[in-house]
Amino acid sequence: MNTAAAQSVLFLSHGSPLHAMLDSDAARAWAKLGASLPRPRAIIAVSAHWNTGIPMLTGAEAPATIHDFGGFPDALYRLRYPAPGAPALAEQARGLLRDAGLTAGIDGARGLDHGAWVPLLHMFPKADVPVIQLSVQPELCARHHYAVGKALAPLVADDVLIVASGHTTHNLRDAFRRPDLLGQSVEPMPYVKAFDDWVAAAIEARRIDDLLDWTQRAPDALRAHPSPEHFLPLFVALGAAGDGVGVERFLSVFDGPALAMDSWRWTPAAA
Repeated sequence: MNTAAAQSVLFLSHGSPLHAMLDSDAARAWAKLGASLPRPRAIIAVSAHWNTGIPMLTGAEAPATIHDFGGFPDALYRLRYPAPGAPALAEQARGLLRDAGLTAGIDGARGLDHGAWVPLLHMFPKADVPVIQLSVQPELCARHHYAVGKALAPLVADDVLIVASGHTTHNLRDAFRRPDLLGQSVEPMPYVKAFDDWVAAAIEARRIDDLLDWTQRAPDALRAHPSPEHFLPLFVALGAAGDGVGVERFLSVFDGPALAMDSWRWTPAAA
């Protein structure tokens, strides 16, 4: 382990892919955040858009930019985020997961999907920080993802920035009732606001057990997340951050009426 200062742990709601091109609240917040962070030796991006049965890590030397979406302007598909990969870090992370009793694998061909590269495009626009991506397991529970985060926590003290990218709420059926509003901060639907408020209160009060049991305890949980993949990165962040850290909600907007874009930073006391 090196002697660099510990990094923060982040949970970002990544919003519409259009935020890669927009001068939006989220894009400005990501840019400001990136400028405020000490430069990490590498990034682990936990993306809601890579769903696997076991934790998987990217092992490519030069991961491609994946445009895993449709129906957007041509200019969006021309964007690239040519950050280098970090195969040695992928092996290190797999070892930590194995030591925690978690089977994990490495995919040497997969690139970075928009859950990773859209916010990183604003945070580190030079694309000069190595990035690996970590998948989520929608068939497994919040406690599994919390355990994944705890297993990777030593990397936070070893100058690795963990960027968990998902969404505070993610009901696309409700969101696309007004597709013209995606990418704009508007008044949320009542259940979206209720769920968002509950999550914020639980994070700020460090009610980890409530969060881990979110499907039973949060209001309108299954409407806020008809499928869990966009909420699961939060639990990786919570596990990696651990105890004794400061927590800050640095973005609280809504991407259209059904996508809450709360974003959080956990900062070690020494940072």
